[in-house]
Amino acid sequence: MGDIFDVIADPTRRELLRVLLENRLEHQDEAGEVSVGGLVEALELSQPTVSKHLKVLRDSGLVSVREEGQHRFYRLEPSPLDAVEDWLIPFLSTDVVLLAGEAGSTAFAAWAGSSLPKPLRKVAETIEHPSDAGAAVGRTVADASHQVRSVIEGATHKIEEATAKVEKKVIDPIREKLGRRGDDTK
Repeated sequence: MGDIFDVIADPTRRELLRVLLENRLEHQDEAGEVSVGGLVEALELSQPTVSKHLKVLRDSGLVSVREEGQHRFYRLEPSPLDAVEDWLIPFLSTDVVLLAGEAGSTAFAAWAGSSLPKPLRKVAETIEHPSDAGAAVGRTVADASHQVRSVIEGATHKIEEATAKVEKKVIDPIREKLGRRGDDTK
């Protein structure tokens, strides 16, 4: 599997992902699959070209395929894009700080004027530069979101490792013993 950034760098692959996303959103209650023929038609490209790009997307885990006879149906698998999102978050939150002087004060003023609890409203009214506060809130939320996602991913990885160890050291020996006993009774 190549680097996810290399995979999505190609405009044809991005267009394939867009078509699959639109189909997924359109058919939320169904599988959201698109046939190779449907993708060829949507992109107005040759079947070999579409298949070549689908292979790259499949190898990177961005799409999954279901085979039905000679037909192939593809669906979007967006989880590999989490790495791109994690990489982008710090840059996007920096934009909030840079834009604070232009739109930040308006956004913060609208937010501060909403139905906040009285103590928070009083604090918002006393801030000398609301755009700075709005930018700080936006950056803090983006950073916290990124940190939470990183912690969850790390915990998930540790749980998977621990599960594999338990499987290897506990479950597999029990299965092996039960399997031998089953053989002894025959």
